[in-house]
Amino acid sequence: MKSDQPTMVVTGANSGMGKATALAFARLDAHVIMICRNEAKGIEAQQEVIQESGNTKVDLLLCDFSKLEDVRQTAAHINQHYTRLDVLVNNAAIISTKRQETVDGFELQFGVNHLAPFLLTNLLLDKLKESAPSRIINVSSGAYKFGKISFNDLQSTKGYRTFKAYGQSKLANILFTYELARRLEGSEVTANTLHPGAVSTNLGIDRQTGFGKTIVKMLKPFFQTPAEGASTAIYLATADEIATISGTYFINKKQVKTNAQTHDEALAKRLWSVSEELVGLNTGKKHISE
Repeated sequence: MKSDQPTMVVTGANSGMGKATALAFARLDAHVIMICRNEAKGIEAQQEVIQESGNTKVDLLLCDFSKLEDVRQTAAHINQHYTRLDVLVNNAAIISTKRQETVDGFELQFGVNHLAPFLLTNLLLDKLKESAPSRIINVSSGAYKFGKISFNDLQSTKGYRTFKAYGQSKLANILFTYELARRLEGSEVTANTLHPGAVSTNLGIDRQTGFGKTIVKMLKPFFQTPAEGASTAIYLATADEIATISGTYFINKKQVKTNAQTHDEALAKRLWSVSEELVGLNTGKKHISE
């Protein structure tokens, strides 16, 4: 790590692995930016991180990843108010048991889990490059193996299935990471992704109904703690021995080879292009016809 105080961003930081990651960064005396959706929970988590770490340089930014305008405003705020950005951890994610849509009309899991971090990362790339060496860490999942990028139905309108849609979004995380790493070659900005393992978090609990709380509670003894689940993301953000490693998938702090479709460069480039169009990076418009 650099000798002066690094600035580290964690999305989905109000609970679970996100909060554990933010706390670990704060204990390393980093300037931490916690990006959270819920204001009350975000403030509570921010205060806990400050109290447990003794580090007062912990900022809270509110951003709902189901609203791309929120993502744009958050990126603009970071670009305007922070002189550097050393680490970006894209941790925020959701599992939805029924088909729902974001404010912009995207299927919720694809929108929150892929399009929002895709947009945020791209809008922060210049700041990351100016701060190099810097690191981007995208939290994916082993569920990517069940995913397929369905360009004829990216928004899962033709027979919604929870894990099919979730798998697509997690596969998209890996394809995005690998393509991003290729585009960042020579920039001293690395991009890596990871599977955190089975972790006891609120990820599978429905935002509106609370559905899933009982199941999560029953399975909790068999899960890792959020801190255990966050350990690989923390490792990727801080370990000196992987400072130059990029475009790689990790499990338990070890490099693991992903399946063939994740290494399909034509697929990754097409997904990148379609994602750019969907979030309006090129045209300033959002299209959801794909």
